[in-house]
Amino acid sequence: MKLLLIEDEPAVVSVITRGLAEAGYEVSVAPDGASGLRMALDNPSFLLIILDVMLPNMNGIEVCRALRAAQLATPILMLTALGTTENIVMGLDSGADDYLVKPFKLAELEARIRSLLRRKSNIAAPVSIPEQGLLQVGDLELNTNTKAAIRQGNTIQLTATEYRLLEYLMKNPRKVLSRMEILEQVWGIDFNMNTKVVDVYINYLRKKINKKNLPELIQTVTGLGYMLKEQNGE
Repeated sequence: MKLLLIEDEPAVVSVITRGLAEAGYEVSVAPDGASGLRMALDNPSFLLIILDVMLPNMNGIEVCRALRAAQLATPILMLTALGTTENIVMGLDSGADDYLVKPFKLAELEARIRSLLRRKSNIAAPVSIPEQGLLQVGDLELNTNTKAAIRQGNTIQLTATEYRLLEYLMKNPRKVLSRMEILEQVWGIDFNMNTKVVDVYINYLRKKINKKNLPELIQTVTGLGYMLKEQNGE
């Protein structure tokens, strides 16, 4: 049960390491971003990385991006004192699996860790899609092999998170998807974050998909969530 904590505040390090040790975890500590990055890459046996955003030498966002660029799939739980939607989105979009805003209770940290490790151990059920890897709703097409989205012959440039969101919507056409369902399937978060990160990314997709005044495909179902369908319901 080895974890890596990348954190420069001694008081925070002391609380986390002592609490997690009592819970049965073995915690290694890196005091800055650069050394944390080296430790994570040199020791792939860590089950999870707890990563602070505000770090000397190299901040947490840079560390997270570097780890994902190196194809390290270890779950990353990001700690941040900045709880705004923009900062949360930036952390998740850099490759983090979850985030926790300071100050936090140790019990919540342990719950987040258990959730991430449980999710890592589960094998997701396969989703049936056409052999060609092509998903289509109306005039919108998504090729899951090339990761290309096309509408009326125009290629739509998507970020990694936008792609995952669109893919999930297109695999569930004409179905109302709650924000919690989207958080769990796209971001891998199975509890209420109390943020508007889903709404923010839905708006990002709408702006890209609906260029040239094309009909709206992503429908808001007031009080329930979102649904992808043509306006005529086809």
